Parts: sequence; C-alpha cells; structure tokens
Amino acid sequence: MQNLLTKLFKAHSHKKALPAPQLVEAFVETLLAILFPAYSVKKIVSKEQLEEEVDRNKKELEVLLLHIEADLTLLPSEIINQFYDELPVIYDLLLKDADALEKGDPAARGVEEVMRSYPGFYAISIYRIANTLFKLNVSFIPRIFTELAHSKTGIDIHPGATIGEYFFIDHGTGIVIGETTLIGNHVKIYQGVTLGALSVKKEMAETKRHPTIEDGVVIYAGATILGGNTIIGKDSIIGGNTWITESIDANSMVYHQPELIIKNKN
Repeated sequence: MQNLLTKLFKAHSHKKALPAPQLVEAFVETLLAILFPAYSVKKIVSKEQLEEEVDRNKKELEVLLLHIEADLTLLPSEIINQFYDELPVIYDLLLKDADALEKGDPAARGVEEVMRSYPGFYAISIYRIANTLFKLNVSFIPRIFTELAHSKTGIDIHPGATIGEYFFIDHGTGIVIGETTLIGNHVKIYQGVTLGALSVKKEMAETKRHPTIEDGVVIYAGATILGGNTIIGKDSIIGGNTWITESIDANSMVYHQPELIIKNKN
C-alpha cells in the first residue's frame, strides 16, 4: 500500500491544473447564449448589455487558458483576440448548419427549435468552437469541450476534424468522427455512423487516419467508413449498416442487403 501511495502522490504532484468541468460548461453556455437568443435565460435589451456579456465571456475563456498557460504557444491574450476575431465566421457557419437541419428534417418546426433542442446542432456548435481553439494550438480545452457535447448528446466529434458548411446531423446518438476526417459541404449523417481509422497505432498520430467525405454525401444509420485513404465521392448515398474501407466513386449508391426471412411463428 505504501508503494501505491508513493506512486499516487507523485502523480498528484505532477497533475496539470486543468479547468473544472463547471468552468468549461459555463464558458460554452455563455457563448451559445450570446450567439443564439434561444439559449439565453436573460433578455438582452441593449447593445451595451450584449457587449458586457461578451466581455464576461472573454474573462471566462481567459480563466480556462490560464490553467494551461504553460502548454500554450501563444499568450492567452493573443488567443482570446484571435478567437473572437473568428467568432463571426463561427456564427455564419452555425446559421448554415441550423438552416440545413431545419430544411432537411420534416419534423423541424423552425430554426429556433433546431438551435435549442436538436442534439446535432448542439454537438456541431461545440465542435466549431473547439475547432477554432484547436487550430490556435490550444491543448486539452478543445477536447474537453467536445467531450462535454459527447456526454450530453452521444455524438463524438474530435476538435481536429475538418467539417464544411451546411452540416446535417439527424438524431446523432452514437456518431463518431475522428481527428483527421475531412467532410465537405451539404453532408448529411444519421445516428450510429463511424468515420474512423483502420489502425490505431500510436506512430500514425501525424498521418491521415480517417476518411474524406465529399460534398453532398448522405450517410445513413449504422454505416462504418474507415481509413485515411478512403474517399466517399461527391453526391453519393451510403446505406445503413454498410462497412466501407475503400474509396467510392462520385454519385454512387452503396447499400447492405441482408436476407429477410418471415415465417409464421407457429
């Protein structure tokens, strides 16, 4: 037991001071409330009040960054400035994502419903925030963001993935999108889809391990697409429960056709 305590004490002594989960969630929820009134619990009555909310959100991000300052390649102030300079881009992308969801789902009753209640939109929002910080070489925090979305929605998107405009996730539970995945514009993905790697060897960390999904592709529930050299061509349809490890030409339809047997139960 003493040997274990010694090892544990050493581990605690070298523990990185990562931000508490409630601080991470507070930043994300504040930012979403700033961007989308549907998320806000308070009514913004003036531009000055909105500016105050942005300033408060900047301070929340600063607190997160100060926890990992030793691992940053830029000063926290530089990261904050560059992140908020990118906020208009994030906002425009998310409006397009919401539009894709609202137009693509017959059950949607409006964009506000999509923004506030659709797990796909929440996961995409957190991904786009995390991805912007990921590209600024911020460690730990982007992954904590996407794991927050994962825990709430069942949708696991690595912050390093590259995702284009008008991204559509319907239902979403069980979706996995790996770090080096490239997704084009107007792509639709349904629940249980995996965009993963054929190999998880550590020495492949710097190589492209996950597939490329070109513009206009639809991937139905339960499909698994693996490999860094696998390209799903433009405007293809990938049927449910398919397993793909090689490239598919543009305008293809791929489906799994199991045998269905129906008998009288007697």
